[in-house]
Amino acid sequence: MEPDDLFTDQDEVDPFGSPATLRSDLIKALRSGPIPDDNDLATAVALTRLVHGELTAFGTDGNNRLDDEEIELCQRALRATLGRHGVMLNLPWRDFNGFRSFWIQKGARGSWQARRDLLAGYFEPVWAQLDHLEEAQFRAVLAEPVSPHHRTGWLHVDEEIRELQRRFRSAATAQDYRDVGNRAVAVLEALSRTIYDPAKHLRDGEVEPPVDRTNLRIGRYIEDSLGGGENEEVRGVAKKVSELAHKVKHRPAPTRRDAGIAADSVILFANILRRLDQEF
Repeated sequence: MEPDDLFTDQDEVDPFGSPATLRSDLIKALRSGPIPDDNDLATAVALTRLVHGELTAFGTDGNNRLDDEEIELCQRALRATLGRHGVMLNLPWRDFNGFRSFWIQKGARGSWQARRDLLAGYFEPVWAQLDHLEEAQFRAVLAEPVSPHHRTGWLHVDEEIRELQRRFRSAATAQDYRDVGNRAVAVLEALSRTIYDPAKHLRDGEVEPPVDRTNLRIGRYIEDSLGGGENEEVRGVAKKVSELAHKVKHRPAPTRRDAGIAADSVILFANILRRLDQEF
């Protein structure tokens, strides 16, 4: 989310160019908790940029877009959003009028730069922590296969893997991490749907198992691809990967580590299965 996303889209609301208005309902929602399918850390950065920028504008050229009530709402939402990431920001004023009283008390009545310096004292530590968190999130990518290829070539499987990667990058709460488990299971079901061929893998007298019986369908694919005792180890991997994904999906409070292990396992397992089908 970017700072402009916190305002109405004026191209749709007012084509005559009147000022954009703050999306107060969205700001209130952010104060309560993360927005579904949103990158909460990116939103924390956007809110920090908005509040810092509005306070700077009010303290210098007066070109702030928000009023007293709106800046108070944004500051509260910012404190809550930052707090979800372990970043503390306690501003000793409630709104613009409070900020004016604060800078007068601190002897910054006649100096724009002094007001900027006052703000920097509160916001620079926040920016440093956000930079660190963003760098950590950037590094927290999921496993890549040893193959030089970046996809399996199985269209539906690759789509589900991309969605799993996207969801992991934006996950920030236990609920998000459970959804990563859901996405990991979806990759297994995409594999089940893709690689199991009744014409090849169904034995006489058997009924085709449903797609969600991934252990049975994938296990048969492995058995017919490798043959003999050589398939036992890979089938064991299949079972463990499935257990990991379902455990994260159903765990009451999974962590980012739990979700990452399950997601890494599923991605690597998909590429193991692809190696049974063709040599990279």
